[in-house]
Amino acid sequence: MTAPDLTERLRRRLAFIYGEDTAADVLPGLLDCLERHRRDIAPREGPLWSERDAVLITYGDSILGHERTPLQTLKCFIDTWLPDTFSTVHLLPIFPYTSDDGFSVVDYREVRHDLGDWDDVRDLCQSCELMQDFVLNHCSRASLYFSDFRADREPHRDFFITVDDPHDPRLAQVVRPRSTPLLTEIPTHDRGLLYVWTTFSADQVDFNYHNPRVLLEMVDILLFYIARGARMIRLDAVGYLWKELGTSCIHLPQTHEIVKLLRDVVDAVAPGVLLVTETNVPHEENISYFGRGDEAHLVYQFSLPPLTLHAIERGTGRYLTRWARSLTALPAGCTYFNFTASHDGIGVRPLEGLLPAEEIDHLLEAMRAKGGFVSTRTDTDGNDVPYEINISWFDAFRDPGNLSDPWQTVRFILSQTLALSLQGIPGVYIHALLATPNDFHKTEVTGQTRAINRHQWHWSELEALLDVPETNTRQILDEYTRRLRLRARQPAFHPDAAQEVLDLGDETFAILRLAPDGSQRLAALFNFTRQRVWVDSTRLEARLGSPAAHWYDLLRAQRPPLDDQGRVAIMPYDALWLVTREEE
Repeated sequence: MTAPDLTERLRRRLAFIYGEDTAADVLPGLLDCLERHRRDIAPREGPLWSERDAVLITYGDSILGHERTPLQTLKCFIDTWLPDTFSTVHLLPIFPYTSDDGFSVVDYREVRHDLGDWDDVRDLCQSCELMQDFVLNHCSRASLYFSDFRADREPHRDFFITVDDPHDPRLAQVVRPRSTPLLTEIPTHDRGLLYVWTTFSADQVDFNYHNPRVLLEMVDILLFYIARGARMIRLDAVGYLWKELGTSCIHLPQTHEIVKLLRDVVDAVAPGVLLVTETNVPHEENISYFGRGDEAHLVYQFSLPPLTLHAIERGTGRYLTRWARSLTALPAGCTYFNFTASHDGIGVRPLEGLLPAEEIDHLLEAMRAKGGFVSTRTDTDGNDVPYEINISWFDAFRDPGNLSDPWQTVRFILSQTLALSLQGIPGVYIHALLATPNDFHKTEVTGQTRAINRHQWHWSELEALLDVPETNTRQILDEYTRRLRLRARQPAFHPDAAQEVLDLGDETFAILRLAPDGSQRLAALFNFTRQRVWVDSTRLEARLGSPAAHWYDLLRAQRPPLDDQGRVAIMPYDALWLVTREEE
């Protein structure tokens, strides 16, 4: 994109958001911001992604060491146990904060002293590329921004949203992810008591994007992160950026235009850096952030975790298959961020329209029986409705009546293999990688149900578990990393590889992946039941382009089992990665 083309595109974006007159005033400052940062950002070369891409998701202090900073400890863990496994590490917010485990940011440009410093981040980037979290919808009440706002002091006096009448009936239309009050009473120095917009909590105050200075500040922070090595940027809670009374205040046109502007900025100043939108909403709303290939490079695949959990819990791939077959072709330069576990819970809203109400209820009750919690949000009618399931992903697959459930590990591995097989880039939460169980102690201490899946390991404790091959932690880590490394060698798992969903019966889920250069066809088959399932091989031979006698299961490094009727067997809660391999 030439400089005149970029200038005109940014001007049009700003005019759409703010009007022509304001756009003319704001554009010079935006262009100056881009030029200032361009000098500090090294150009990137090569393709956007490949089958070798996989992301480790972690807090900076998920592992604590005695002689190192947590960020140094994390690098040591990656170098020791995960060499050549992950292309990227996603650091959840590493900045000073006051609540929500980092998502109420006090200072966007400083690393928390108890985690380390920017030098530690730079060193970590020697082991993996960096995915940085960007909390751009709200900040902490303890931030300098909010201090200036309360004091009616420039430059941040208009950085936040106030509402004159807390009983304005239009507020009832606002869609939110919480059951806490939308507005928080804030005493100020000279303006009396103000009602400030707080979508997520009273400590997390929403930025006022009607003020273009807010947008300029966010662009500056975005480029600051890229200059410090970020290869991917996660746009946290991005769907809520723009507020208009009388609307739902989610996914508004101005919000999409802001995402497009950020994409223009990244493509112009740091081509190759990827924007990832985080919108825990129903599927069609979620994928709207691809735009026409001009918004996010990746969107979180939020329907995947609850559908996977339901499929294995109920022993049926019916709904998962129906959903996967409905996925439309992606715009060029776009793909999915596939995950199961995360620092948040398992979203319930992404099941809307995909599972019948009675199936959702069954899933919620099953997770409660395994020690999980169900958090709620307030809908537009004022009712509290389920929002997400809070549970350790490993414990989500155990039998609540059997502490030594023999099926827990195989069900868990099945769920992870599914996410590794689908079109997109896999994201793996560190507590899934380590088979971390429910942390009831942290939940009780913090009073936060999400803490159940935010355990902090101490290096010595974790090392003791990893030194014993029989522990769940070591067994899961070994098998998970084996499959990740195996996946990285298959061109059919390139994010741009075509995906065809096959219907082989309700007990299974099956997809065909075709490498972009045509060099490999791979059929991934999954059995969601406790019984062996037989699949008619003739239904796959045309897809794989070879007779069943030439098939090879990459996961077992052997020929798949066939009966005398030519059927291929999938063992209970098992998966096959089938390719063609001629007899030597």
